[in-house]
Amino acid sequence: MATAAPRPLHSRVLTITHNPFVPQERGRRLHEVLRWNDPAELARRYVDDVREASHGLVHYEIVAQREANSFPAKQDGFAYTVDSYLASWRARSGFHHPDAVDYHRLLAEFDVIPQINSGAIDEVWLFGFPYAGYYESLMVGPGAFWCNSPPLGAPGPHSYRGLARPPQAQRRFVVMGFNYERGVGEMLEDRGHRAESIMAKVYTGVRGEANLWERFTRYDLTHPGRAECGNVHFAPSSVRDYDWGNRRPVLSRCDDWYNFPDFKGAVRTVDCREWGNGDIRLHHLWWFRHFPHLPGETGGRLNNWWEYIIQVASPALERFV
Repeated sequence: MATAAPRPLHSRVLTITHNPFVPQERGRRLHEVLRWNDPAELARRYVDDVREASHGLVHYEIVAQREANSFPAKQDGFAYTVDSYLASWRARSGFHHPDAVDYHRLLAEFDVIPQINSGAIDEVWLFGFPYAGYYESLMVGPGAFWCNSPPLGAPGPHSYRGLARPPQAQRRFVVMGFNYERGVGEMLEDRGHRAESIMAKVYTGVRGEANLWERFTRYDLTHPGRAECGNVHFAPSSVRDYDWGNRRPVLSRCDDWYNFPDFKGAVRTVDCREWGNGDIRLHHLWWFRHFPHLPGETGGRLNNWWEYIIQVASPALERFV
């Protein structure tokens, strides 16, 4: 009997790109002057990769794009100028500390909360430069929890300076922080840490083999002879962070996740050729493709983990907040 397909997941995205013009370089954008990646191209490739890795379930639509000819304000009110940033980058020193961006000011400046509350957008992607001060992912709104960073807290003394205080968010959402010096592989890593935080929340308090997230993330170093799919930093054969190219063969039950929820006990020897011989993007795509993505529930949790990861304001996730 054919298995019913889960419903597609649609998410509307606002992109905010801090990519100022550099007057002394014929008015080119910062990413062009420093020969970094085109943020628009990164976004397009990322949308395609997430759709492919989710077996066609996740459909991101970029409904609004804002490109700022400025640097974002830090929590203490500091903001780079073009000259000060280029001087620090070329010297590889002198970057401002504390580095963290003022998220309250940023969300107010780009009118994010009203757009979230109206349903015009569902999440925000920030594109910036090294030392922009973004978290890889940040959860905002009622019931927000750790999402590879602390949930957004109270505004600081510099927030809203010269800006109207925005309304409160009426639902949870995630702000992703991407670095256009880096590639799509690093963007998928940010997505992976978001997934780790959310799925750990979903399975909080579940012990033993019933904790399917804990089982999914096992790797040989911690569970000799019992590896499954590993986590974002550790492939089944890894012995240290980012060791996706470790060539040693290990036993793994990674294939059995394609049988989920009817595990068959499938186990075989695998090595790094399975996930790209150390390539960051290929490893993360391999890892995401193993996520359960079917209708129904097992043990009171959805069989489609993508619904938790993408739709953070959904009733399905609300049960565990």
